[in-house]
Amino acid sequence: MNEVYLLTGGNIGDRSSYLSAARNAIENYCGLIVSQSAIYETEAWGIKDQPAFLNQALAIQTEISAHDLLIAILEIEHQMGRKREVRYGPRMIDIDILLFNNDIIHSDNLVIPHPEMQNRRFALQCLFDIAAHKNHPVLHKSIAQLLADCTDPLTVNKFN
Repeated sequence: MNEVYLLTGGNIGDRSSYLSAARNAIENYCGLIVSQSAIYETEAWGIKDQPAFLNQALAIQTEISAHDLLIAILEIEHQMGRKREVRYGPRMIDIDILLFNNDIIHSDNLVIPHPEMQNRRFALQCLFDIAAHKNHPVLHKSIAQLLADCTDPLTVNKFN
């Protein structure tokens, strides 16, 4: 069984409903959700002139490979109406694989651990809720340490 940490997010439409629909689809097509973070509202990263995001981290157990998980996630995003038009632009749903076991994967379409998670406060804060003591397999620091060291100035607040 594989232990996986995902980050979900979106900033278009009914953000809470999209996160809920993503959780349902992940359980149906990817694996059992064993833990989930609080939902956080975060300033947009990358392109700042857009609505705030809602983000949530999920811990899942799955029997599928990392590459098959990526295929399933991309299909979920597609079925939910995600269109990849502008990098870092507005989107109704985004699902990223942050960690897959302690694997280090570098392929044409998949890099694990997520190459930017240590630089993004919103990702670390969500992950901290459910995996504070989990170690980053490349940086050899816990999520708690990475969050404490993160210099990302963007605001991350719990969402009601």
